[in-house]
Amino acid sequence: MRLLVVVLIFFTAAVKADPHSFSNSDLVSHPHLNLDLTADFAKKQLSGFVELELEWHHPDTRELVLDSRDLTIGRVMGQTREGSWQLLPYQFGAKQADHGQALIIACQQQYNKVRVYYQTSPNASGLQWLSAEQTTEKQQPFLFSQSQSIHARSWIPLQDTPARRLTFSARIHTPKSLLAVMGADNSANTERDGDYQFKMPQPIPAYLIALAVGDLQFKAMSDRTGVYAEAAWLDKAVAEFADTEQMMQVAGRMYGDYAWGRYDILVLPASFPFGGMENPRLSFITPTVIAGDKSLVSLIAHELAHSWSGNLVTNASWHELWLNEGFTNYVENRIMAAVFGEDRALLERQLAVQELQAELAELDPADTRLVTDYTGRDPDEAFTQVPYVKGMLLLQFLEQRFGREKFDAFLKHYFANFAFQSMNTERFLRYLRQTLLQEPDTVSFGEVLEWLNQPGLASTFVAPQSDAFAKVDQQTRRWQESGELDKLLTEDWSIHQWLHFIHQLSASVRPEQLAALDQKFGLSQSQNAEIASAWFKQAISRNYQQALPHIKTFLLQVGRRKFVVPLYQQLAAMPGGKAMALEIYQQAKGGYHPLTQVAVERVLKL
Repeated sequence: MRLLVVVLIFFTAAVKADPHSFSNSDLVSHPHLNLDLTADFAKKQLSGFVELELEWHHPDTRELVLDSRDLTIGRVMGQTREGSWQLLPYQFGAKQADHGQALIIACQQQYNKVRVYYQTSPNASGLQWLSAEQTTEKQQPFLFSQSQSIHARSWIPLQDTPARRLTFSARIHTPKSLLAVMGADNSANTERDGDYQFKMPQPIPAYLIALAVGDLQFKAMSDRTGVYAEAAWLDKAVAEFADTEQMMQVAGRMYGDYAWGRYDILVLPASFPFGGMENPRLSFITPTVIAGDKSLVSLIAHELAHSWSGNLVTNASWHELWLNEGFTNYVENRIMAAVFGEDRALLERQLAVQELQAELAELDPADTRLVTDYTGRDPDEAFTQVPYVKGMLLLQFLEQRFGREKFDAFLKHYFANFAFQSMNTERFLRYLRQTLLQEPDTVSFGEVLEWLNQPGLASTFVAPQSDAFAKVDQQTRRWQESGELDKLLTEDWSIHQWLHFIHQLSASVRPEQLAALDQKFGLSQSQNAEIASAWFKQAISRNYQQALPHIKTFLLQVGRRKFVVPLYQQLAAMPGGKAMALEIYQQAKGGYHPLTQVAVERVLKL
């Protein structure tokens, strides 16, 4: 155990608190900012200013260093304590491919405020500008941001680190036919007039600043929940996400009152690169989870769970993403168990473990630790199944040892005690030792450190087991042994059982067997994106050629990285598939988010 302690202390001491930020936030920070921006769809550009209210932490500091990426600066002004404004000199630091560059502002004195006038690039990594033709309704253009992990700096010059929090206000100018929304209080914007104002009174990290502009409609689901979406998605989304209020009530009882006022959902175009983004008060959600049967609403539970884990208590750096995502996966699964039953939660947990185990086999062993060093790398690389699922499994291990009642009380106090603060693993461990680990006979400190610091799964890992999946496995064996599809009794299978079946198809399954499955069950034409993508992975790996036209259609219509990146990777690896992958990508590229483009081009080696 002593060796593990030394390893952890050495690791945390050796890694800079946040190597992904150029900012000098330890010397001067901005606890509040005000935005005034105009959205120009013709130029694909935001322009205006950000005003930073400064808090100086050292009397000798005369420099403000901000993070930026591909921004054009017009001028920088500083407000003196007497209220006058002065023009300030500035310069950019060296550009880094994954991190942008420092914006270094020279300050003659410790100004109360600094105002930066700027314009974004049409290729800003944190923004996607969609033409009318690229939207569902095809009537109006659309803009949305994606600031996580370090992309806020591509549309706002600021200290882009989760180690610091800020409140903000904003004024957004748009064409009058469009509605602007933000991850903030949207109540001031009841009419479309092209002039929208927002306030976020709770302090958040920069990566949670979010903006969207489009032909949006709104429909309430309860007094504190509702959906923003294009008209074509609005009623479908309201029906699909109708359990959101119940989820909020369940989570509030377990982990403390919801701290953010409202919880609304914004359904984005299909180019959104992720399943969801937990922007406070307004989660951004992909339409690929609207399956018509609520089979994929665990994603809503996940983004809602971030209201406690991630938004309320935040990882201080991207090395320790597990403190956001592992806790969130755990809370998500508990919400799903309470609302939809323990059996469904178990199925979803087992599927998550299957995905984790598949990814562990592909990752560098160093990247399979929960506390990982991403210095000098793009922090977006941290978003693997490891922080999400392995982090969840650590918390489930603690719950199993201490009992659910005691562990729930621990988490509820944890969220209350560290609300609106940033957290690192070392600080979490101190708290853990002061609370739960007062009973060393139940869980030893060494067992916890093994989960955190050792590659792969810990020796104390116990795989979840589901009778529902065991029945699928039994039927699958009978089908493969007999060759008779009638042995597959699928009438009562849930989406989760179908996913398990597809994931577990053995390497011995031949293309003609896949064709028979496809003909009977229409898997290549599934409207469930999870089913379709899982099936397409099998089709490519088994050289099932008949699925290729459907795969192309899917890649042209969906921009979610979870789905499209593995498919491009598999296509490029199959004999003669690289040319096909490149051809599809050239057609699809314009509809993909910049983050999806980067990920696809990485696997295609462009």
